[in-house]
Amino acid sequence: MTTELVRQLVRVQFPQWGHLPLRPVAPGGSDHVIHRLGPELSVRLPRHPDAVGQAEKEALWLPRFAGHLPLAVPQPVAVGRPGLGYPWPWAVSRWLDGEVATVEALAGSVPVAEALAGFLTALQRFPTAGASAEPAGRLLSGRDAATRAAIRRTAGAFDSGALLGVWEEALAAGAWDRPPVWCHGDFHTGNVLTSGGRPSAVIDFGELGIGDPACYLTLAFTLLSGGARAAFRTALGVDDATWARGRGWALATGLNAYVHYADTEPRVARQTTRQIEQALIG
Repeated sequence: MTTELVRQLVRVQFPQWGHLPLRPVAPGGSDHVIHRLGPELSVRLPRHPDAVGQAEKEALWLPRFAGHLPLAVPQPVAVGRPGLGYPWPWAVSRWLDGEVATVEALAGSVPVAEALAGFLTALQRFPTAGASAEPAGRLLSGRDAATRAAIRRTAGAFDSGALLGVWEEALAAGAWDRPPVWCHGDFHTGNVLTSGGRPSAVIDFGELGIGDPACYLTLAFTLLSGGARAAFRTALGVDDATWARGRGWALATGLNAYVHYADTEPRVARQTTRQIEQALIG
């Protein structure tokens, strides 16, 4: 979709903002095209059908979370309708300033690890009444065939025996057998904003749901390392089984991205290689 189409959607549906400057944000996301609208707003439009419904979900839940979480989250202000040939609902939210978290700046920081753990702890404690379960496919066992296939395909790049050992340990840990808790659903480095070297906001709650908290532990392997990762685990109070499933999620998602994008996108190759290697370390 073009910036001009986004501009026309805003002008037609929200004329009060139609005069504001609009510019694309790069890189955007795999699920959404993002534009900055004036100094205070952002516009997010789904790229594909799998992202449809995220605007309404965020509009429903994020205002309820506000004030209960130690880091800022997006503030939805409007949900746009399909129109002008664009087929899906889309969102206007308050712009959040900050820099995307990077391994280079934050990997070894214990205060950063503890701040992120504090955010997740607060999110888990929020009441789940009225919430829906996470999207289908969030059970680790549902990734088994694809992950084993990816391990075989990447045998020339990684130690397939070691990968298989981590994966089978994750599956052997069993499913989460306690009440489901809130999970961000896509808690990775690109969705954490920082200011002054500390986490300031968490964005992109489109896959928000309740379920097994192991799914958000991927950040421990995409961003953190060494003592910071240990501090993150301690602050969350994660048991061995949940941690094993978290390593499994990091491995499965890292391998999936590596197989699909590493040959064509060097940035993805670097990020996913680190993710996979850190999951092997544990």
